Amino acid sequence: METNASTLLVKTGKDQSYTIYFEQSFAGLASCLEKDCHISGRKICIVSDSNVFPLYGDDIVKELNGKCVHLTSFIFPAGEKNKTLDIVRDLYEHLILEHFERRDLILALGGGVVGDLAGYAAATYLRGIDFVQVPTTLLSQVDSSIGGKTGVDFDSYKNMVGAFHQPSLVYMNLNTLKTLDAQQFACGMGEILKHGLIKNADYYEWLINHMMEINDRELPVLLEMVQESCRIKGAVVEKDPTEKGERALLNFGHTIGHAIEKVKSPELLHGQCVALGSVAAAYISFKRGLLSTEEFYEIRDMNVGFDLSFLVDGINSQEILRITKSDKKMDAGRVKFILLKGIGKAFIDHTVTDEEMLDAIEFLNADNLEKE
Repeated sequence: METNASTLLVKTGKDQSYTIYFEQSFAGLASCLEKDCHISGRKICIVSDSNVFPLYGDDIVKELNGKCVHLTSFIFPAGEKNKTLDIVRDLYEHLILEHFERRDLILALGGGVVGDLAGYAAATYLRGIDFVQVPTTLLSQVDSSIGGKTGVDFDSYKNMVGAFHQPSLVYMNLNTLKTLDAQQFACGMGEILKHGLIKNADYYEWLINHMMEINDRELPVLLEMVQESCRIKGAVVEKDPTEKGERALLNFGHTIGHAIEKVKSPELLHGQCVALGSVAAAYISFKRGLLSTEEFYEIRDMNVGFDLSFLVDGINSQEILRITKSDKKMDAGRVKFILLKGIGKAFIDHTVTDEEMLDAIEFLNADNLEKE
């Protein structure tokens, strides 16, 4: 992996790679697209949602107008509930009516829902066309825009339909992070803390030491943080682009986190649920003697420092356990669980029992406090 102050090169195959651009405006988007995607000879469809397009759509349209053969946009209602095959079908129809061919391009402008849906449409329209990610949330910048996982939800099952389809480039305007509300920003921090926990203890300590600057959204610190999280995820993806091995480490906190998300969405966002799931996974690791008391309680308490909780109310622990059985990360009927043998040292485990998971869920269940 090659990196400098403003770019990161992610390799996805022997002769395949794409560049992540770290910028502070959208002013360089057209030149980056022309350099990497030769847009002067292509049509572009901007895919965005009803929250993001009013904020940044005009800037993107102004930047790209006259730089490509034809520019169009497809805007769908914001929210995870609209990350569906029905919306993908509407996007297919839009692309067909706009006469998009295999050489043309989709640009995903928004958070994880937009990127996942637009990427899946790109992977399947005409058996695959190029797409680029322009992520505007902290979570999408450090997680969903990198690595080529695309997909939509099926009924109540999260990301059950999808494809691996790598972007042609990722363009991040770090100033978009200043418009995020507190919940959305905390959501991204759930995944960022995860990166340190699974791969880099020094980075995890750096996050703790820079908590005040991060929470104040100081741009130089945010840039350093986003770059390091992208480097960690990019390095894992390079080794295992289609999740046949080590990439599963990125699912730390997701088994129980996804189950909680299914019950608590839209009240809790994905990154908030991952943070809860991370505490649960750390709790199991602690109970097995793999984490010290100090390490476990640091993990638990750092959630609070970044406006994340380690407790959740309004859940039934048995129901959460049952939902984990329908997680798409099951392996031959067994839960593929990610545990820690120290901060920065994650590993895959197939032996976590229902009793261990239920104990961890109970640890998170705030309703138990009322019974005491």
